[in-house]
Amino acid sequence: MIGIDTNVLLRLLVRDHDAQVRTAERFIATHCSSEDPGFVSRSVIIETAWALRKIYGYERLQIAAAIRGLLDVSELEVESADEIHSAVTDFEKSTAGFVDCLLAKTNASAGCEHTITFDRKAAKLPGFKLLAG
Repeated sequence: MIGIDTNVLLRLLVRDHDAQVRTAERFIATHCSSEDPGFVSRSVIIETAWALRKIYGYERLQIAAAIRGLLDVSELEVESADEIHSAVTDFEKSTAGFVDCLLAKTNASAGCEHTITFDRKAAKLPGFKLLAG
């Protein structure tokens, strides 16, 4: 299995550098398959969501669609895909950031009763509790 970095995913999603897009597509086509997928870590998904918002100006629904699209690529194995899929659903329905949505799912999977936060937007998500102070 070969790991895939954020900048490779961004080329495939944003398509902003023709030569790198072709190189990334060629690499995936020749080195990744459903039997031997490329590995996309949770941190790469987080960084991709951040870059789509902060660098490329994507809106929430565009970010959600991009991440869902990555989850559907059979040539990629996304770490914690079920948690990420669930986090994307929460992200679409809330005002919280994607990282907060994923944190709620990750901590719940780890057996946390809830996650405390000072972030009022995150506190509206299931699995978070606002720490008053």
